[in-house]
Amino acid sequence: MASTVTTSKDSAATSRPGYGRLLRTRGAWTFLLPGFAARQPFAMLTLSIVLLVQHTTGSYGAAGAVAAVTGVSMALFAPCTGRLADRHGQRAVLVPGVLVHAAAGLALTALALNGAPLWALFAAAVPTGASVPQVGPMVRARWGVRLKDSPLMATATAFESVTDEFTFVVGPLLATALCTTVDPSAGLIAEAALTLVGGLLFAAQKGTQPPVAATGDGHARVRNASALRVPGVRVLIVTFLGIGSVFGGMQVSLAAFTESIGEPGLNGVLYGVFAAGNMLAGLACGAIAWKAAPQRRLIVAYAALALAASALWTADSALLLGALGLLVGMCIAPALITGYTLVESLVPAGARTEAFTWLTGAVALGQATAVTVAGQFEDRLWDGAGFLVPMGGTLLALATLLALRSRLAGAPRGRTVARGMDHRESVAVD
Repeated sequence: MASTVTTSKDSAATSRPGYGRLLRTRGAWTFLLPGFAARQPFAMLTLSIVLLVQHTTGSYGAAGAVAAVTGVSMALFAPCTGRLADRHGQRAVLVPGVLVHAAAGLALTALALNGAPLWALFAAAVPTGASVPQVGPMVRARWGVRLKDSPLMATATAFESVTDEFTFVVGPLLATALCTTVDPSAGLIAEAALTLVGGLLFAAQKGTQPPVAATGDGHARVRNASALRVPGVRVLIVTFLGIGSVFGGMQVSLAAFTESIGEPGLNGVLYGVFAAGNMLAGLACGAIAWKAAPQRRLIVAYAALALAASALWTADSALLLGALGLLVGMCIAPALITGYTLVESLVPAGARTEAFTWLTGAVALGQATAVTVAGQFEDRLWDGAGFLVPMGGTLLALATLLALRSRLAGAPRGRTVARGMDHRESVAVD
Protein backbone atom coordinates (compact mmCIF):
# COMPACT_ATOMS: atom_id res chain seq x y z
CA MET A 1 0.00 0.00 0.00
CA ALA A 2 1.36 3.34 -0.95
CA SER A 3 1.66 5.80 1.89
CA THR A 4 3.70 8.83 2.88
CA VAL A 5 3.00 8.56 6.61
CA THR A 6 5.91 7.77 8.90
CA THR A 7 6.27 7.44 12.64
CA SER A 8 9.22 7.72 14.94
CA LYS A 9 7.82 5.38 17.58
CA ASP A 10 9.29 2.23 16.08
CA SER A 11 12.39 1.69 14.03
CA ALA A 12 10.18 -0.17 11.57
CA ALA A 13 8.54 3.01 10.44
CA THR A 14 10.52 4.05 7.41
CA SER A 15 9.89 5.34 3.94
CA ARG A 16 11.87 2.42 2.51
CA PRO A 17 10.11 -0.75 3.65
CA GLY A 18 12.00 -4.01 3.82
CA TYR A 19 11.94 -7.33 5.67
CA GLY A 20 14.97 -6.46 7.80
CA ARG A 21 13.39 -3.26 9.09
CA LEU A 22 10.06 -5.00 9.54
CA LEU A 23 11.55 -7.68 11.76
CA ARG A 24 13.20 -5.01 13.91
CA THR A 25 9.78 -3.65 14.83
CA ARG A 26 9.62 -3.44 18.60
CA GLY A 27 7.81 -6.44 20.11
CA ALA A 28 7.33 -8.24 16.80
CA TRP A 29 9.17 -11.42 17.72
CA THR A 30 7.08 -11.90 20.84
CA PHE A 31 4.07 -12.76 18.68
CA LEU A 32 5.77 -13.95 15.47
CA LEU A 33 7.38 -17.10 16.89
CA PRO A 34 4.41 -18.42 18.88
CA GLY A 35 2.15 -17.31 16.03
CA PHE A 36 4.08 -19.48 13.59
CA ALA A 37 3.82 -22.47 15.91
CA ALA A 38 0.10 -21.91 16.41
CA ARG A 39 -0.76 -21.64 12.70
CA GLN A 40 1.31 -24.65 11.59
CA PRO A 41 -1.44 -27.18 12.38
CA PHE A 42 -3.87 -25.40 10.05
CA ALA A 43 -1.81 -26.55 7.07
CA MET A 44 -2.01 -30.14 8.33
CA LEU A 45 -5.71 -30.39 9.12
CA THR A 46 -7.45 -31.00 5.79
CA LEU A 47 -4.81 -33.33 4.39
CA SER A 48 -4.63 -35.31 7.66
CA ILE A 49 -8.40 -35.79 7.56
CA VAL A 50 -8.34 -36.84 3.90
CA LEU A 51 -5.57 -39.38 4.43
CA LEU A 52 -7.11 -40.83 7.61
CA VAL A 53 -10.68 -41.14 6.34
CA GLN A 54 -9.59 -42.43 2.94
CA HIS A 55 -7.58 -45.12 4.74
CA THR A 56 -10.49 -46.19 6.94
CA THR A 57 -13.23 -45.97 4.27
CA GLY A 58 -11.36 -46.56 1.02
CA SER A 59 -13.15 -43.62 -0.61
CA TYR A 60 -11.79 -40.25 -1.60
CA GLY A 61 -15.37 -39.05 -1.89
CA ALA A 62 -16.06 -39.82 1.78
CA ALA A 63 -12.71 -38.38 2.83
CA GLY A 64 -13.35 -35.21 0.87
CA ALA A 65 -16.83 -34.88 2.32
CA VAL A 66 -15.60 -35.09 5.92
CA ALA A 67 -12.84 -32.59 5.20
CA ALA A 68 -15.41 -30.37 3.49
CA VAL A 69 -17.65 -30.34 6.57
CA THR A 70 -14.64 -29.24 8.59
CA GLY A 71 -13.88 -26.47 6.10
CA VAL A 72 -17.48 -25.24 5.88
CA SER A 73 -17.75 -25.19 9.65
CA MET A 74 -14.57 -23.16 9.91
CA ALA A 75 -15.71 -20.76 7.19
CA LEU A 76 -19.00 -20.14 8.98
CA PHE A 77 -17.53 -19.67 12.44
CA ALA A 78 -14.25 -17.90 11.59
CA PRO A 79 -15.86 -14.45 11.16
CA CYS A 80 -17.66 -14.88 14.48
CA THR A 81 -14.31 -15.67 16.09
CA GLY A 82 -12.75 -12.57 14.53
CA ARG A 83 -15.62 -10.36 15.64
CA LEU A 84 -15.43 -11.68 19.19
CA ALA A 85 -11.67 -11.11 19.20
CA ASP A 86 -12.19 -7.49 18.10
CA ARG A 87 -14.73 -6.95 20.88
CA HIS A 88 -13.35 -9.00 23.78
CA GLY A 89 -9.66 -9.51 23.02
CA GLN A 90 -7.77 -12.29 21.27
CA ARG A 91 -6.79 -14.17 24.41
CA ALA A 92 -10.40 -14.48 25.61
CA VAL A 93 -11.34 -16.18 22.33
CA LEU A 94 -8.19 -18.18 21.64
CA VAL A 95 -7.77 -20.11 24.90
CA PRO A 96 -11.15 -21.86 24.93
CA GLY A 97 -10.95 -22.29 21.16
CA VAL A 98 -7.73 -24.32 21.16
CA LEU A 99 -9.00 -26.53 23.98
CA VAL A 100 -12.18 -27.33 22.06
CA HIS A 101 -10.28 -27.89 18.82
CA ALA A 102 -7.81 -30.35 20.34
CA ALA A 103 -10.62 -32.35 21.96
CA ALA A 104 -12.73 -32.38 18.79
CA GLY A 105 -9.79 -33.43 16.60
CA LEU A 106 -8.96 -36.34 18.87
CA ALA A 107 -12.63 -37.38 18.92
CA LEU A 108 -12.74 -37.36 15.12
CA THR A 109 -9.59 -39.50 15.03
CA ALA A 110 -11.04 -42.06 17.46
CA LEU A 111 -14.30 -42.30 15.52
CA ALA A 112 -12.53 -42.84 12.20
CA LEU A 113 -10.25 -45.54 13.60
CA ASN A 114 -13.19 -47.39 15.12
CA GLY A 115 -15.14 -47.52 11.89
CA ALA A 116 -17.85 -45.06 12.91
CA PRO A 117 -20.55 -44.31 10.32
CA LEU A 118 -20.10 -41.33 8.05
CA TRP A 119 -22.71 -39.26 9.88
CA ALA A 120 -20.70 -39.59 13.11
CA LEU A 121 -17.58 -38.35 11.33
CA PHE A 122 -19.57 -35.39 10.03
CA ALA A 123 -20.79 -34.64 13.54
CA ALA A 124 -17.23 -34.61 14.90
CA ALA A 125 -15.98 -32.56 11.95
CA VAL A 126 -18.31 -29.65 12.81
CA PRO A 127 -16.68 -28.65 16.14
CA THR A 128 -13.25 -29.50 14.73
CA GLY A 129 -13.67 -26.91 12.00
CA ALA A 130 -15.60 -24.38 14.06
CA SER A 131 -12.84 -24.20 16.66
CA VAL A 132 -9.86 -23.80 14.29
CA PRO A 133 -7.84 -20.97 15.88
CA GLN A 134 -7.69 -17.90 13.63
CA VAL A 135 -4.06 -17.16 14.38
CA GLY A 136 -3.16 -15.72 10.97
CA PRO A 137 -5.78 -12.94 11.13
CA MET A 138 -4.83 -12.28 14.75
CA VAL A 139 -1.17 -11.84 13.83
CA ARG A 140 -2.14 -9.50 10.98
CA ALA A 141 -4.22 -7.44 13.41
CA ARG A 142 -1.22 -7.20 15.75
CA TRP A 143 0.93 -5.92 12.92
CA GLY A 144 -1.71 -3.27 12.31
CA VAL A 145 -1.39 -2.08 15.90
CA ARG A 146 2.40 -1.99 15.80
CA LEU A 147 2.72 -0.29 12.41
CA LYS A 148 -0.46 1.78 12.10
CA ASP A 149 0.02 3.93 8.96
CA SER A 150 3.63 2.96 8.35
CA PRO A 151 4.61 2.08 4.76
CA LEU A 152 5.88 -1.17 6.27
CA MET A 153 2.29 -2.40 6.51
CA ALA A 154 2.39 -3.71 2.94
CA THR A 155 5.65 -5.50 3.74
CA ALA A 156 4.04 -7.02 6.83
CA THR A 157 1.14 -8.25 4.70
CA ALA A 158 3.55 -9.92 2.30
CA PHE A 159 5.55 -11.36 5.19
CA GLU A 160 2.41 -12.91 6.68
CA SER A 161 1.46 -14.47 3.36
CA VAL A 162 4.96 -15.90 3.06
CA THR A 163 4.67 -17.28 6.58
CA ASP A 164 1.32 -18.84 5.73
CA GLU A 165 2.78 -20.47 2.67
CA PHE A 166 5.83 -21.70 4.51
CA THR A 167 3.46 -23.54 6.83
CA PHE A 168 1.89 -25.06 3.71
CA VAL A 169 5.31 -26.26 2.64
CA VAL A 170 6.04 -27.88 6.00
CA GLY A 171 2.51 -28.91 6.99
CA PRO A 172 1.61 -31.24 4.09
CA LEU A 173 5.06 -32.83 4.17
CA LEU A 174 4.72 -33.47 7.90
CA ALA A 175 1.14 -34.72 7.61
CA THR A 176 2.00 -37.06 4.74
CA ALA A 177 5.09 -38.40 6.48
CA LEU A 178 3.22 -39.07 9.71
CA CYS A 179 0.20 -40.67 8.00
CA THR A 180 2.17 -42.86 5.59
CA THR A 181 5.15 -43.91 7.74
CA VAL A 182 3.85 -43.83 11.33
CA ASP A 183 0.10 -44.35 11.35
CA PRO A 184 -2.87 -42.97 9.36
CA SER A 185 -4.06 -41.22 12.52
CA ALA A 186 -0.69 -39.67 13.40
CA GLY A 187 -1.23 -36.54 11.30
CA LEU A 188 -4.48 -35.55 12.98
CA ILE A 189 -3.14 -36.36 16.46
CA ALA A 190 -0.06 -34.20 15.86
CA GLU A 191 -2.29 -31.41 14.51
CA ALA A 192 -4.35 -31.40 17.70
CA ALA A 193 -1.25 -31.39 19.93
CA LEU A 194 0.44 -28.57 18.02
CA THR A 195 -2.73 -26.50 18.05
CA LEU A 196 -3.01 -26.81 21.80
CA VAL A 197 0.62 -25.96 22.60
CA GLY A 198 1.11 -23.28 19.95
CA GLY A 199 -2.25 -21.64 20.60
CA LEU A 200 -1.69 -21.32 24.33
CA LEU A 201 1.79 -19.89 23.79
CA PHE A 202 0.41 -17.30 21.37
CA ALA A 203 -2.45 -16.40 23.72
CA ALA A 204 0.08 -15.78 26.50
CA GLN A 205 1.52 -12.80 24.56
CA LYS A 206 -0.92 -10.28 26.03
CA GLY A 207 1.29 -7.25 25.56
CA THR A 208 0.98 -7.16 21.77
CA GLN A 209 -2.68 -8.00 21.26
CA PRO A 210 -4.86 -5.20 19.84
CA PRO A 211 -6.72 -3.15 22.44
CA VAL A 212 -10.40 -3.87 22.85
CA ALA A 213 -12.48 -1.00 21.52
CA ALA A 214 -15.04 0.46 23.88
CA THR A 215 -18.65 -0.15 22.86
CA GLY A 216 -20.46 1.93 25.41
CA ASP A 217 -21.70 4.69 23.09
CA GLY A 218 -23.56 4.71 19.81
CA HIS A 219 -20.57 6.00 17.84
CA ALA A 220 -18.39 3.12 19.01
CA ARG A 221 -21.09 0.63 18.18
CA VAL A 222 -21.32 2.01 14.65
CA ARG A 223 -17.54 1.89 14.22
CA ASN A 224 -17.65 -1.78 15.25
CA ALA A 225 -20.24 -2.67 12.64
CA SER A 226 -19.58 -5.86 10.70
CA ALA A 227 -16.81 -5.75 8.11
CA LEU A 228 -19.16 -7.65 5.81
CA ARG A 229 -21.06 -4.41 5.22
CA VAL A 230 -18.11 -3.06 3.24
CA PRO A 231 -18.82 -3.78 -0.48
CA GLY A 232 -15.15 -4.30 -1.26
CA VAL A 233 -14.85 -6.98 1.41
CA ARG A 234 -17.66 -8.92 -0.24
CA VAL A 235 -15.84 -8.80 -3.56
CA LEU A 236 -12.65 -10.01 -1.91
CA ILE A 237 -14.55 -12.88 -0.31
CA VAL A 238 -15.54 -14.14 -3.77
CA THR A 239 -11.97 -13.89 -5.04
CA PHE A 240 -10.67 -15.76 -1.99
CA LEU A 241 -13.29 -18.48 -2.54
CA GLY A 242 -11.62 -19.08 -5.90
CA ILE A 243 -8.21 -19.29 -4.24
CA GLY A 244 -9.63 -21.83 -1.80
CA SER A 245 -10.79 -23.95 -4.72
CA VAL A 246 -7.16 -24.21 -5.82
CA PHE A 247 -5.99 -25.39 -2.40
CA GLY A 248 -8.80 -27.93 -2.02
CA GLY A 249 -8.61 -29.24 -5.56
CA MET A 250 -4.86 -29.64 -5.33
CA GLN A 251 -4.97 -31.50 -2.03
CA VAL A 252 -7.37 -34.21 -3.16
CA SER A 253 -6.19 -34.46 -6.76
CA LEU A 254 -2.49 -34.68 -5.90
CA ALA A 255 -3.22 -37.45 -3.39
CA ALA A 256 -5.26 -39.37 -5.98
CA PHE A 257 -2.68 -38.80 -8.73
CA THR A 258 0.30 -40.01 -6.70
CA GLU A 259 -1.64 -43.08 -5.56
CA SER A 260 -2.62 -43.86 -9.15
CA ILE A 261 1.06 -43.95 -10.18
CA GLY A 262 2.03 -46.03 -7.15
CA GLU A 263 3.99 -43.26 -5.40
CA PRO A 264 1.79 -41.98 -2.53
CA GLY A 265 4.83 -40.53 -0.78
CA LEU A 266 5.17 -37.98 -3.59
CA ASN A 267 1.94 -36.32 -2.49
CA GLY A 268 3.59 -34.21 0.19
CA VAL A 269 6.52 -33.41 -2.09
CA LEU A 270 4.29 -32.16 -4.94
CA TYR A 271 2.11 -30.15 -2.60
CA GLY A 272 5.25 -28.76 -1.01
CA VAL A 273 6.50 -27.64 -4.45
CA PHE A 274 3.16 -25.92 -5.03
CA ALA A 275 3.37 -24.16 -1.66
CA ALA A 276 7.05 -23.31 -2.22
CA GLY A 277 6.13 -21.44 -5.41
CA ASN A 278 3.59 -19.51 -3.40
CA MET A 279 6.15 -18.69 -0.73
CA LEU A 280 8.86 -17.57 -3.16
CA ALA A 281 6.44 -15.31 -5.03
CA GLY A 282 5.31 -13.89 -1.69
CA LEU A 283 8.89 -13.01 -0.77
CA ALA A 284 9.31 -11.22 -4.07
CA CYS A 285 6.04 -9.30 -3.64
CA GLY A 286 7.12 -7.99 -0.26
CA ALA A 287 10.48 -6.84 -1.58
CA ILE A 288 9.07 -4.83 -4.50
CA ALA A 289 8.08 -1.19 -4.12
CA TRP A 290 4.85 -1.34 -6.10
CA LYS A 291 3.72 1.69 -8.09
CA ALA A 292 0.58 0.17 -9.61
CA ALA A 293 -2.67 0.46 -7.67
CA PRO A 294 -3.52 -2.68 -5.64
CA GLN A 295 -6.85 -3.05 -7.46
CA ARG A 296 -5.02 -3.36 -10.78
CA ARG A 297 -2.43 -5.72 -9.30
CA LEU A 298 -5.17 -7.99 -7.99
CA ILE A 299 -6.84 -8.29 -11.40
CA VAL A 300 -3.56 -9.05 -13.19
CA ALA A 301 -2.48 -11.59 -10.57
CA TYR A 302 -5.84 -13.31 -10.58
CA ALA A 303 -5.95 -13.55 -14.36
CA ALA A 304 -2.53 -15.24 -14.27
CA LEU A 305 -3.75 -17.62 -11.55
CA ALA A 306 -6.83 -18.64 -13.54
CA LEU A 307 -4.71 -19.26 -16.64
CA ALA A 308 -2.18 -21.40 -14.75
CA ALA A 309 -4.86 -23.38 -12.89
CA SER A 310 -6.60 -24.14 -16.19
CA ALA A 311 -3.59 -26.21 -17.30
CA LEU A 312 -3.40 -28.54 -14.28
CA TRP A 313 -5.75 -31.21 -15.62
CA THR A 314 -3.54 -31.75 -18.67
CA ALA A 315 -0.57 -33.05 -16.62
CA ASP A 316 0.25 -36.72 -17.28
CA SER A 317 3.45 -37.07 -15.24
CA ALA A 318 4.68 -36.15 -11.78
CA LEU A 319 7.38 -33.91 -13.26
CA LEU A 320 4.94 -31.90 -15.38
CA LEU A 321 2.46 -31.71 -12.53
CA GLY A 322 5.19 -30.42 -10.22
CA ALA A 323 6.15 -27.72 -12.72
CA LEU A 324 2.53 -26.62 -13.18
CA GLY A 325 1.95 -26.72 -9.42
CA LEU A 326 4.97 -24.46 -8.92
CA LEU A 327 3.58 -21.99 -11.47
CA VAL A 328 0.13 -22.00 -9.87
CA GLY A 329 1.68 -21.42 -6.46
CA MET A 330 3.66 -18.46 -7.79
CA CYS A 331 0.42 -16.91 -9.06
CA ILE A 332 -1.50 -17.35 -5.79
CA ALA A 333 0.78 -15.25 -3.57
CA PRO A 334 0.36 -11.91 -5.40
CA ALA A 335 -3.43 -12.29 -5.36
CA LEU A 336 -3.53 -13.18 -1.65
CA ILE A 337 -1.14 -10.43 -0.60
CA THR A 338 -2.91 -7.76 -2.60
CA GLY A 339 -6.29 -8.84 -1.27
CA TYR A 340 -5.13 -8.60 2.32
CA THR A 341 -3.48 -5.26 1.58
CA LEU A 342 -6.78 -3.86 0.32
CA VAL A 343 -8.37 -4.62 3.68
CA GLU A 344 -6.15 -1.97 5.25
CA SER A 345 -7.72 0.74 3.09
CA LEU A 346 -11.28 -0.58 3.02
CA VAL A 347 -11.91 -1.49 6.66
CA PRO A 348 -11.44 0.54 9.89
CA ALA A 349 -9.04 -0.84 12.50
CA GLY A 350 -11.83 -1.93 14.86
CA ALA A 351 -13.15 -4.48 12.36
CA ARG A 352 -9.99 -5.72 10.66
CA THR A 353 -9.61 -8.97 12.57
CA GLU A 354 -13.14 -9.83 11.50
CA ALA A 355 -12.39 -8.79 7.91
CA PHE A 356 -9.29 -10.96 7.82
CA THR A 357 -11.27 -13.91 9.18
CA TRP A 358 -13.91 -13.43 6.48
CA LEU A 359 -11.17 -13.82 3.90
CA THR A 360 -9.60 -16.76 5.71
CA GLY A 361 -13.03 -18.33 6.03
CA ALA A 362 -13.66 -17.78 2.32
CA VAL A 363 -10.47 -19.69 1.51
CA ALA A 364 -11.61 -22.48 3.84
CA LEU A 365 -15.09 -22.59 2.29
CA GLY A 366 -13.68 -22.64 -1.23
CA GLN A 367 -11.27 -25.35 -0.15
CA ALA A 368 -14.06 -27.38 1.46
CA THR A 369 -16.25 -27.17 -1.62
CA ALA A 370 -13.33 -28.05 -3.88
CA VAL A 371 -12.34 -31.02 -1.71
CA THR A 372 -15.87 -32.41 -1.96
CA VAL A 373 -16.27 -31.90 -5.71
CA ALA A 374 -12.73 -33.01 -6.54
CA GLY A 375 -13.18 -36.14 -4.44
CA GLN A 376 -16.35 -37.03 -6.35
CA PHE A 377 -14.61 -36.35 -9.66
CA GLU A 378 -11.70 -38.60 -8.72
CA ASP A 379 -14.05 -41.41 -7.64
CA ARG A 380 -16.43 -41.17 -10.61
CA LEU A 381 -14.36 -39.87 -13.51
CA TRP A 382 -10.73 -40.31 -14.58
CA ASP A 383 -7.54 -39.90 -12.53
CA GLY A 384 -6.77 -36.18 -12.48
CA ALA A 385 -10.35 -35.06 -13.10
CA GLY A 386 -10.25 -33.26 -9.76
CA PHE A 387 -7.90 -30.70 -11.31
CA LEU A 388 -10.90 -29.32 -13.20
CA VAL A 389 -12.09 -27.82 -9.91
CA PRO A 390 -9.30 -25.21 -9.54
CA MET A 391 -9.86 -24.21 -13.15
CA GLY A 392 -13.60 -23.69 -12.70
CA GLY A 393 -13.28 -21.96 -9.34
CA THR A 394 -10.70 -19.40 -10.45
CA LEU A 395 -12.44 -18.62 -13.74
CA LEU A 396 -15.75 -17.94 -11.99
CA ALA A 397 -14.04 -15.79 -9.35
CA LEU A 398 -12.13 -13.86 -12.02
CA ALA A 399 -15.36 -13.08 -13.87
CA THR A 400 -16.89 -11.76 -10.64
CA LEU A 401 -13.80 -9.70 -9.85
CA LEU A 402 -13.82 -8.07 -13.26
CA ALA A 403 -17.53 -7.27 -13.04
CA LEU A 404 -17.34 -5.75 -9.54
CA ARG A 405 -13.82 -4.30 -9.55
CA SER A 406 -15.11 -0.75 -8.99
CA ARG A 407 -16.12 -1.72 -5.44
CA LEU A 408 -12.47 -2.18 -4.54
CA ALA A 409 -11.57 1.41 -5.40
CA GLY A 410 -10.59 3.54 -2.43
CA ALA A 411 -11.73 7.09 -1.89
CA PRO A 412 -9.39 10.00 -2.70
CA ARG A 413 -6.83 10.68 0.01
CA GLY A 414 -8.23 12.61 2.97
CA ARG A 415 -11.84 12.40 1.81
CA THR A 416 -14.44 11.44 4.38
CA VAL A 417 -16.19 8.20 3.49
CA ALA A 418 -18.63 5.79 5.04
CA ARG A 419 -17.65 2.60 3.17
CA GLY A 420 -20.97 0.99 3.98
CA MET A 421 -20.27 1.00 7.72
CA ASP A 422 -21.78 4.38 8.67
CA HIS A 423 -18.56 5.68 10.21
CA ARG A 424 -17.00 8.95 9.15
CA GLU A 425 -13.25 9.10 9.06
CA SER A 426 -10.41 9.95 6.69
CA VAL A 427 -9.03 6.91 4.97
CA ALA A 428 -5.64 7.06 3.22
CA VAL A 429 -5.56 4.97 0.07
CA ASP A 430 -3.53 4.67 -3.12
